[in-house]
Amino acid sequence: MSQHNPGQIIQVPNSLRAKVGGRLGAIDPNAIAKAEAALKALSSNFGQWLADEVGKLEGARQVIKTQGTTVETMEALYLRAHDLKGLGTTYEYPLITRIAASLCRLIDDKQKRLGASMVLIDAHIDAVRAVLRDGIKTDDHPVGKVLVTELERQVAELGA
Repeated sequence: MSQHNPGQIIQVPNSLRAKVGGRLGAIDPNAIAKAEAALKALSSNFGQWLADEVGKLEGARQVIKTQGTTVETMEALYLRAHDLKGLGTTYEYPLITRIAASLCRLIDDKQKRLGASMVLIDAHIDAVRAVLRDGIKTDDHPVGKVLVTELERQVAELGA
């Protein structure tokens, strides 16, 4: 009886180490522990830092209300929303990340940004303020879930 060999394993050499000169070593668990401890020490500042970022978003909205909807004012609003999208989870508010991501989707397209619904923009910013004020960090909270789900639904309906 002949045996049939259905496949063959080919071992490819790991050339990455040679390309980087062997500088990649194992991850030092002590370094990770130090980084986590440093982050924990900073976490007491997260609430204030996040409040500062929300204030900047509100400031960008106020500029739109006083100066009007222009390419520049809408770009400033977009950049503030984008910052919050990145910082929310870092500052232990993943719900803010999700709401800010929805706002970014709404005003992401530079061609359509000037025509974006100011009512829906305001709803996003007010939702961010409310979840920060009330300490609603995730969509596990019933109010947080309703807020973000409705905002995302309305943005999706607009095709953004």
